[in-house]
Amino acid sequence: MRTCIHRTLGVLASLWLATAAIAQANLPGSPAPRDFSSPDFGQREFQRSCASCHGTTARGDGPLVPYLRKSPPDLTRLARSNQGVFPFQRLYDVIEGGALPVHGSRDMPVWGTQYRVEDAEYHTDSNLPYDPEALVRSRILGLLEYLNRIQVR
Repeated sequence: MRTCIHRTLGVLASLWLATAAIAQANLPGSPAPRDFSSPDFGQREFQRSCASCHGTTARGDGPLVPYLRKSPPDLTRLARSNQGVFPFQRLYDVIEGGALPVHGSRDMPVWGTQYRVEDAEYHTDSNLPYDPEALVRSRILGLLEYLNRIQVR
């Protein structure tokens, strides 16, 4: 019985927060709402965060390549170069920043940190509660799901 009540309260709280977010987004002076209308969140995240280096087709031919010290990899062949298995955990760690090299420099930005900063700026302006780790995780997972879909098999 208590579990049922707690679930019901959780659902009601979620609905209230969603309603508050919609109402807040329509107030004058509120930050511009994010566009979640695209059904392919991972692809949008890739185009926004990765395409400048990896290219719109993820083959490592982005417009910033001439300015990079090292050419970015073809992200459509990650599974092929890993015996047909998409290296999910390794990519998650690299994108989030948990796989920092012991020696040398890191060529790719630490997107986990960047996402935390962006989300904090957005949610601080909106005065809405949020879980920074959950938002970072959802952005990275969406991105990885998209990359997995575009693998050359």
